[in-house]
Amino acid sequence: MRLDSKAKCTGDMKTSPMDTLASPPDDGPQRKIIHVDMDAFYASVEQRDDPTLAGRPVIVGGRPNGRGVVAACSYEARLFGIHSAMPSAEAGRRCAHAVFVPPRFEVYREVSTEIHAVFREFTDRIEPLSLDEAYLDVTDATAGGGSAVRMAREIRARILARTRLIASAGVSYNKFLAKIASDLEKPDGLAWILPADGPSFVASLPVGAIHGVGRVTEARMHALGIRTGADLRDWSREELAREFGKSHEFYYRAARGIDHRPVRTERIRKSMGSERTFGENLVEPDAMLAVLQRLADELLSALAARGLEGSTLTVKVRFPDFDTPTRSHSQTRAFDAIGVRRTLPILLTRALEGRAVPAVRLLGVSFGSLASSDDHHPVQLELDWPERSASPRSDDAPRS
Repeated sequence: MRLDSKAKCTGDMKTSPMDTLASPPDDGPQRKIIHVDMDAFYASVEQRDDPTLAGRPVIVGGRPNGRGVVAACSYEARLFGIHSAMPSAEAGRRCAHAVFVPPRFEVYREVSTEIHAVFREFTDRIEPLSLDEAYLDVTDATAGGGSAVRMAREIRARILARTRLIASAGVSYNKFLAKIASDLEKPDGLAWILPADGPSFVASLPVGAIHGVGRVTEARMHALGIRTGADLRDWSREELAREFGKSHEFYYRAARGIDHRPVRTERIRKSMGSERTFGENLVEPDAMLAVLQRLADELLSALAARGLEGSTLTVKVRFPDFDTPTRSHSQTRAFDAIGVRRTLPILLTRALEGRAVPAVRLLGVSFGSLASSDDHHPVQLELDWPERSASPRSDDAPRS
């Protein structure tokens, strides 16, 4: 594994790692993958466009005296423990002199278009993850003499020159390790992990640093004595399957630096949903159910217009303490209006269990396992859960 110093990010290299790769650890597909991630994207755009914000703790999102959340924040704000998805009121308490600015999504989309234009100068095999983050497969690209590291360095330099914004990048032989590499030297960093180094690098990681291992799973692994990638690698497929079910194969491969997922030029959609945030908490279950029913009816109409139907129904509830349980039910046949009306009360009751006073600040509904209503062949749609509130999407949300 190699790190590139910030001072050299636009320089030349006499050596060229990643221009000829050894075989991956399990002799799988040989690829050159770059993961590019803009640093504090929304906040950096605001600081760029308003010079008075430079060097100040900037928070993009809701006002500190409202019910909104932090969509993104500058690195100066992060020094106070502020992070995306934190209630804006809490962020205001942690940093009284922080500058709160409303999100400007049209501007962020315009800048994102410029960034993706840079990507296309190197490859057309691009998998966008968000406005400010993408995987690039440069296996067959010829720029930089075929060196993925040279390409990543030049991509960062062009983004800086055209947008005056900083990007970090990671390079490796698969998506899993490229994403980890992009985080190693943030902000303004470039790192690469070679095939020969992949397994040993993962072995040295705390399991919580493995993308795909959330806080709940991390705690469960710790309870089982799994604290590092090396510990995880000691577990067999059978043992992992017994403890972690369908996720076991990912953990087994990740512990060995293996990831065969290709870079997909079109995002795979999985469900369609909608949610609503309330200015005042709802406390009556009947009122909650009415909102859920209205959301579900709108979604059924939207699905029908696309010739789709779903056989999994999910209810999402967010409490004032930001605990956000979801409850789902799947069946062999697609949900119709009658089935939805019968199932929603059950899912809502399950979501409210254990709450003496079930005050709710957000409710959501989604349909999954989508299929064509004509031939019932499975189809996959990108997760589409629009927020019906002033709470913007986070571009650097914390691990969950």
